[in-house]
Amino acid sequence: MPKSKNTFSSWRRSLSQRAVHAGWAWVQRTGSVTAERPGRFRFGSIGEATRLAFPLGTVFGEAWIHIGSHCIVGEQVTLTAGLMPDLDLGPDPILRIGDGVVLGRGSHVIADTTVTIGSDCYFGPYVYVTSTNHSYDDPHEPIGKQWPRMEPVEIGPGCWIGTGAVILPGARIGRNVVVAAGAVVRGVVPDHAVVAGAPARVVRRWTAADGWQPPLRTPAPVPIPDGITPEQLRALSELDEETVARLAELEPES
Repeated sequence: MPKSKNTFSSWRRSLSQRAVHAGWAWVQRTGSVTAERPGRFRFGSIGEATRLAFPLGTVFGEAWIHIGSHCIVGEQVTLTAGLMPDLDLGPDPILRIGDGVVLGRGSHVIADTTVTIGSDCYFGPYVYVTSTNHSYDDPHEPIGKQWPRMEPVEIGPGCWIGTGAVILPGARIGRNVVVAAGAVVRGVVPDHAVVAGAPARVVRRWTAADGWQPPLRTPAPVPIPDGITPEQLRALSELDEETVARLAELEPES
């Protein structure tokens, strides 16, 4: 009898757990924000197939926030325009997010003055982008009470911003730049660069004349040839290393 009771209790707990997970999934789907279902938010613009995941972080000044199409904004992402809610920020957008941008869970984009994120940028979790920094003009006044300084921020298209990176006011990041996890970026970053550290510095860069300097340590991935079917890929994945080595030695037919 105790065994049956334990079995029943386990079944009941499992059923309750499945119900909770199903209910939370429904809440997440229903609470997400899209152009078709903006809820209480009135963004300056929000493109097709863009979704802000539920639960959202802090969002205000959305009339001055323009988000492109096919963007994914993760859970608990903060998007703000202006120092505080209910300000009139003028006729122009303050925060511009291009098409195909992914903002990882828990990230913050604080646009007290203009912040631009180019298309096809990917942010890891907990990235912090701000156009405002504290000032320390008066050594006797609490720093939090001193008027902040603001400078526009621009992140070029095609960038990857690693987990926990911080983008400071005045940063100008070029196109196709990698910002390493935990890096603190200020100033100008050239196109096709990799930056790391606090403060961030260029650790690798590509130019048309010299390629990657210093050279990449790992070979570039080989793209899948056109015409290869999923079945053929599965068959290849089942080959052992010895067979793969023998196939690699075969010369292609002329």
